[in-house]
Amino acid sequence: MSLDMLIGLLTKSLGQTLQMVVIAGLIGSLIGLPIGIFLATSGKGELFPAPIANRILGAIVNATRSTPFIILVVAIIPFTRFVTGTSIGTYAAIVPLTIATIPFFARLVEAAIREVDKGLIEAARAMGATPMQIVFKVLLAEARPSITLAITMTLVSLIGYSAMVGAVGGGGLGDLGIRYGYQRFMPEVMLAVVVVLIVLVQIVQSAGDALARRFDKRNRKT
Repeated sequence: MSLDMLIGLLTKSLGQTLQMVVIAGLIGSLIGLPIGIFLATSGKGELFPAPIANRILGAIVNATRSTPFIILVVAIIPFTRFVTGTSIGTYAAIVPLTIATIPFFARLVEAAIREVDKGLIEAARAMGATPMQIVFKVLLAEARPSITLAITMTLVSLIGYSAMVGAVGGGGLGDLGIRYGYQRFMPEVMLAVVVVLIVLVQIVQSAGDALARRFDKRNRKT
């Protein structure tokens, strides 16, 4: 394979991977954020006490998270077809990627919020803040660095998941590696795909870490 052809294939596949990661990450995070907030604040004696709903939602989240991603992709093929009209290709791959993102990100958000100092919550309550004000002005504000890291971890995981959907015709770098690197015995293509994935992960992780440090009040100059 010529260098120009390899670069062309890598560019196209990278674009598909970025499309899958960005769209699934955005939709999954927007849905997972309120779920995570609810899981962190709906226990007995918390801001929005609903222990039964908390346990039911937590069980659903755990069940979805415990399902291996490749099995999830196959299991929801009918739903994927209903949403996108097909079960293969980049747009079809976004559906299982989004569904896998929601519970993953929700649990990270829950953990980030639970790390917030309980004294801040009590202080806000003593000042007459409503539960919603506490969520937005205390919990989310204080957990912003951790939530930023959660988004970073989610995107990094999505990059790995997007490579997996290549095994079922999902497109992207994973599909390129399987079709050319494995099936056509072109190790240079597989190596190029691995290098691009590593560089992509490093860029996302470095950007996320830098943004989290910027949001961390402990790192701000007084």
